[in-house]
Amino acid sequence: MPSLRHAIANDLRHRISSGHFKPGERLPAETRLATHYKVSTSTVRNALALLQAEGLVDKIHGSGNFVRRPLCRITYTGGAAAPAPWAAFSAHLRLTARTASIEAPSHLTTLLNVPPRSPLTEVLFTTCEEKTPHGLAHIYVPNDLTPATTPLPEQVAVRLAGRRPSPAEVQERISARLPTQEEAERLRISPSLAVLSLTRVTTDTTGRVIEAALLVLPGDRTDALFTTRFVTEERGSKK
Repeated sequence: MPSLRHAIANDLRHRISSGHFKPGERLPAETRLATHYKVSTSTVRNALALLQAEGLVDKIHGSGNFVRRPLCRITYTGGAAAPAPWAAFSAHLRLTARTASIEAPSHLTTLLNVPPRSPLTEVLFTTCEEKTPHGLAHIYVPNDLTPATTPLPEQVAVRLAGRRPSPAEVQERISARLPTQEEAERLRISPSLAVLSLTRVTTDTTGRVIEAALLVLPGDRTDALFTTRFVTEERGSKK
C-alpha cells in the first residue's frame, strides 16, 4: 500500500497528465491541498517534492507551486574537438554572462596548475530557454590570455583561438550529483534533482592549462553526448 505522500503525488500526477491542471497553472495552496486530502501540510509538501524531483512541478518561493511547462531537452556535445563550452549545446539558448578578475583559490590551483593566488579571469554564464535556466558554468582563464579589459565570453574564445601554441587537448570529466543550495536557487530546481557536473580542462601544445570550465546542467533537461571516432589504417598489398 502506497504511503500518503505517494498516494497524493499519484493523484496530482494523474490530474496533471489528464489536463485538469494545465502547464503554467498554479496548484491550489498547500493548506487547501492538505484540507482536501485530509493530511498535514508537511505530508503535502513531501508529495509535492516528489513531483518537483520528477520535473512536473516548479516551486517558486513566495508564489506557490506551478505545473511545469514542457522543457526543451538539450544535448551537450563533448569530445576532444568540442567547441567552447557556451557553444556546445544542440539548441539555441539565451546567454547571460558576467566577468571578474580573481585570485586563484586552492581548488583551482591544482586544476589549472598555477601558483596559489595567481590572477585569473572568471566568466560566469547562465544559459536559458526564455526564462528557464538550462545550465551554469564558471570559466577560468589565466589573465595573460585575456584582453586587458574585462572580456566577454566571446572575446575570451577569440583570444584563445588566435593564441600560439593553439589549444591541443580537451579533457572532460562528468558525474551526477545533487546540486548545492546556490546551484538549486540559480537553476530554479529542487535540491533533490540530480545535476550533471562537468569539468572541462583545455591545454595547449606545451601542456599548459589555458582554460578550465566547471559546468552544472540539470538532469531533467540535459543529455551529454561523447563521440569517439576510429581511424582505420589501410595497408598496401604485399608484392
